[in-house]
Amino acid sequence: MRNLLLSEGLVGMERELLLLKADVKESRIKSLDSLLEYFRGNAGRLNYCERLASGRVIGSGLIEGACKNLVGRRLKQAGACWRKERANKIASLSAVLYSHQWKYCWKST
Repeated sequence: MRNLLLSEGLVGMERELLLLKADVKESRIKSLDSLLEYFRGNAGRLNYCERLASGRVIGSGLIEGACKNLVGRRLKQAGACWRKERANKIASLSAVLYSHQWKYCWKST
C-alpha cells in the first residue's frame, strides 16, 4: 500500500481500499471507511509521486532534523537564555539563512 500511495496517490488508494473492503469482515468495514475518509479529506497532500519526481522531500524528518541541529545548537549555547518570542525570531532568521533565501528576504524588508 505504501508503494501504491507513492506511485498513484489517492486514486490508487481508493481503488485498492474499495477492493479490500469487499473481502473483509463486517467489523473491519468501519475502519476502512474511516481510512478512505481520511485520504479523501487530505487528497491535496497525497501528491507524493509528483513531489518525488521533482526532487522534493515528502517527509518532515529532514526538516525536523535540520531544526534540531541548526536552530537547537544556537539556542542551547553555553550561557544562552532565550525568551520564547526572541527564540522564534532567531529560528525564523536561521531558517531563511540556511535555506539560502537571505538575499530574497533582505530585499523584501
